[in-house]
Amino acid sequence: MARRLRPVGLDFIDDAPVRLVFATETTAPPEAVYQALAEEVEGWPRWFRAVTLARPTHGGAGREVRLMGGVRFQETIMAADPEQRYAYRVDTTNAPGVRALLEEWRLTPAGSGTHVRWTFAADGSAPFRLGLTAARPGLGHSFRTAVRTLDGRLTGRRGADR
Repeated sequence: MARRLRPVGLDFIDDAPVRLVFATETTAPPEAVYQALAEEVEGWPRWFRAVTLARPTHGGAGREVRLMGGVRFQETIMAADPEQRYAYRVDTTNAPGVRALLEEWRLTPAGSGTHVRWTFAADGSAPFRLGLTAARPGLGHSFRTAVRTLDGRLTGRRGADR
């Protein structure tokens, strides 16, 4: 059963009780990475393995996302700054224990590629916060694998879809 979460603003990225921050580099330029994140939402399952469905809603102002294991999110886009930042807040989810969730992808030019930083900001019950903190290594691995796969797709490297 989906539950409505507490609406939070972009400042939650800095103020959340749990903040998980991951970063990596791509060889693809920021404009290509941003396009894949913000403009080609339906393509997320091709490069982010945990995502089974992603589609824009409300004329692009929101998203519906489904993950492996059956977790579902209805989201509101909070920031869409071309080639710099893409952020979204989860409004409803069926995930237990979560009270507020905001994710931000920051893109910074790095040589001919992009430095990608993903911040996962959350609040929830004590068991949720503890579980999320324990899941940090797995989330980091998932993020790095997804960005590596995306980079391969964007730069046309062979074997990028493995």
